[in-house]
Amino acid sequence: MEDEIKDVEKLMIIEQELKGFMEILGNAADEIIRQDVSKYPIFVLHKQTIALGVPIVVREKHETNWSINASTLEEFSVKNLIVKNKIDGFRKTYKSSKSHLCVFVLSDIGAQFIFIPRKA
Repeated sequence: MEDEIKDVEKLMIIEQELKGFMEILGNAADEIIRQDVSKYPIFVLHKQTIALGVPIVVREKHETNWSINASTLEEFSVKNLIVKNKIDGFRKTYKSSKSHLCVFVLSDIGAQFIFIPRKA
């Protein structure tokens, strides 16, 4: 139970740290959809070097704790991060990009998807 509370606290901290980047992420999500790249933008939040998505926030340049890459469900599928038989389930749980941003967090508590509400 105590570990779960710590994990929730960490996720709240992550959400707080992302607040300054919500406009950038929202604009990127809108462009991914508008340009017909994907209906399912995914932002990868990480501290290590990864080969996934396109960097949009580099933590060293922005003096923040996290780097953020823009990716898509299709890239996650091609790289087998979401296996083919789980894609439909993911699409069903994916929240509207008009109201939420999908963030894949790579952290010390593991890798997990979170949906962060967009501010209108």
